[in-house]
This record gives sequence, structure tokens and C-alpha cells, in this order.
Amino acid sequence: MEPVVLRTLRLELSVLTEGDAEALFAAGQDPAVQRYTSVPTPFTRADADELIAATRAGWQTGDRLSWAVHEQGVLVGIVGLYRVDGKGSGELGYWLAAPARGRGLLTEAARTALDWGFSADGALARIEWHAVVGNTASARVAERLGFRFEGVRRAALIGSDGREDGWSAALLATDDRTPQTWPIP
Repeated sequence: MEPVVLRTLRLELSVLTEGDAEALFAAGQDPAVQRYTSVPTPFTRADADELIAATRAGWQTGDRLSWAVHEQGVLVGIVGLYRVDGKGSGELGYWLAAPARGRGLLTEAARTALDWGFSADGALARIEWHAVVGNTASARVAERLGFRFEGVRRAALIGSDGREDGWSAALLATDDRTPQTWPIP
């Protein structure tokens, strides 16, 4: 599958390139990015280069469709549809660099990726979301996107601290996307 470029009024979502490597490396130094995402800890410049290569490979295989989120030409985060199984399911994942947080950019980028994922081009019927219990910032974005909370999965996620409990939610193509309120702190 060829990478797709998506645009909003403020953002461009496109495949990561070598030109994003320094900004990606810098964002990967954020303790929250290291704690709540699957980036290696410590996150090195070589890791940034490997992530760039992996995103290209994911588009080729069609199972990892991720976009660099650019605001005014600057990389501010990543959003993607992961574990795309070819049977209509995938998982939404995202992170945003610290200086870009708090302005709705992540919700805007993730909504755009969801729109594409549920379109005829993406052909997904169900998109899941998972986060380590305690990652309330990620949960709030998923709530705003309309994800339905499905529960806590015990020791389901493997992160930098080993196995951890994870929150789970999902959105169906047929769901309305009104913001939700979940039973989490």
C-alpha cells in the first residue's frame, strides 16, 4: 500500500522521512513518551532512524499505517493505525511532543486518521485503543473521539516497566462519535 497524505486546517499527516529524524529523536526524550508508548528507553538517534524505516515498511505490508503529524512543517507527533489485520480491525495509537500538547492537535490528528480508517480506503469496521492504566491524557483523547470503554485488561501491555494493566476501548464504523465519559479516574 502506498502512504497516504491527510490534511486538516492546521496539520499535515504524512509518512515519516529522514528530515523528521532530529525532531523525532528530541520528542522521544520526553519521559511521558518513553513511559506510555512502545519507543525504546533510552530512545537514541538510531532508534529514530529505525522508527522511520519501520513506518515505511508498515505501509508496504499494510499492517502498520502511521503518519508523522506536522504543524507548519514541524513534526509534533505520530498517529497511526496499527495491527491492521486485513479483516477490518486495527488499533489507534498516538503521541504528541510536549510543546504541542494542550491545543487539541492530537484529537484533530487522531480524528483524521479514524476518518480515513473507516473510509472505503481504510476499510476498517473496528478500531481499538489501548493504554497503560494511568495514562489519563491518552484516555481523554479517546473519550473525545467517541471510543467506548470496554474495560481493564490485566497485565496485557508490555512497556518499559514490564507487564502492566491496560485500559481498552473500541470504536465501530457504525458508532456515532459523540464524546464519551468513562468510569476511570
